Amino acid sequence: MKSHRATITLHLPERTGFVNITPDIEEVVEESSIQEGLCLVNAMHITASVFINDDEPGLHEDYIRWLERLAPFNAGTDPAKGGYLHNRSGEENGDAHHKRQIMGREVVLAITHGQLDFGPWEQVFYGEFDGRRDKRVLIKIIGE
Repeated sequence: MKSHRATITLHLPERTGFVNITPDIEEVVEESSIQEGLCLVNAMHITASVFINDDEPGLHEDYIRWLERLAPFNAGTDPAKGGYLHNRSGEENGDAHHKRQIMGREVVLAITHGQLDFGPWEQVFYGEFDGRRDKRVLIKIIGE
């Protein structure tokens, strides 16, 4: 059994957005030389996510709009006015924590014959909900 670890750094200039990180993961899988195994991809920040879906811009915009309805951005601290109690900590990202919880922290991918084993249209995305600073994604591969 072998293992391989890598991180990628992302910096989105916007507060919210999605980045297709599939090519980055494929590169790490190739570097690992693991032919059969599992690949964990983890957003290492509590206001970011990793998820699998279709790389279709309309779908991504739908996600952003849906998430904003579920957990709207509000820098305030008064819940009666739509603010988040978390924002009393000095942060203004209470909504980002909720969005991350909905979209997920990580994905696990199968590696078959040295390649990611996807279903049709599947790609891996990094979701950012409190951007404008460097954030890391962990890629951990185990297998033979």
